[in-house]
Amino acid sequence: MNILVVDDEDLLVKGIKFNLENEGYTVLTGSDGLQAVEIASSQHVDLIVLDLMMPRLDGLGACRKIREFSDVPIIMLTAKADDMDKLMGFEHGADDYITKPFNILELKARIRALLRRSAPARRPEPENRLECGHIALDRDARNAYNGGTLVDLTAKEFDLIELLMRNPNRVYSRETLLNSIWGYDISSDIRTVDVHIRRLREKLEKNPAEPEYILTKWGVGYYFKY
Repeated sequence: MNILVVDDEDLLVKGIKFNLENEGYTVLTGSDGLQAVEIASSQHVDLIVLDLMMPRLDGLGACRKIREFSDVPIIMLTAKADDMDKLMGFEHGADDYITKPFNILELKARIRALLRRSAPARRPEPENRLECGHIALDRDARNAYNGGTLVDLTAKEFDLIELLMRNPNRVYSRETLLNSIWGYDISSDIRTVDVHIRRLREKLEKNPAEPEYILTKWGVGYYFKY
């Protein structure tokens, strides 16, 4: 899931980004309303956290422009607690409203709630199914498909591709994948991840030598391209 956080308070943005990335989200950031519109129009975004008072273009103006081309869920942030400001935000297309200062747990809860409500309209596939291009996973049956053909994956291979597909475009280091999938973190076993990635490419990619989806971020780790 890609979340766009836009606020001219740099420390606040860094704090929100840190907390959301720990929840598995991919976080894009901006510092003014024009950047919010530009990013929302050029990149895939599942939800926007948008400050009300910003330079160049305020949150209301940015929200209004985004609504011209997208129904992405928007949470407005503001230092104002006035009901009229909230009404203005809703009238310009905001889905939720939170007043500064706020508890990060509350923000995360509201994000989860909005994503749940908006998911059926934006993601027609059932929650137990992950699909991108010719690769599909049935999470209930723990089956994987390449172009509709059932592929035999080991338990760890399935766990690995499921993690990557659930968090598209997020780059995972080998150490993080080792710890998340195998439950331990021993540097001498790092090659375990490489071997499993190679096998997944052989089983799921049309051309394992030039993968389309299971990609390497050189010097960093691996990610699933959405």
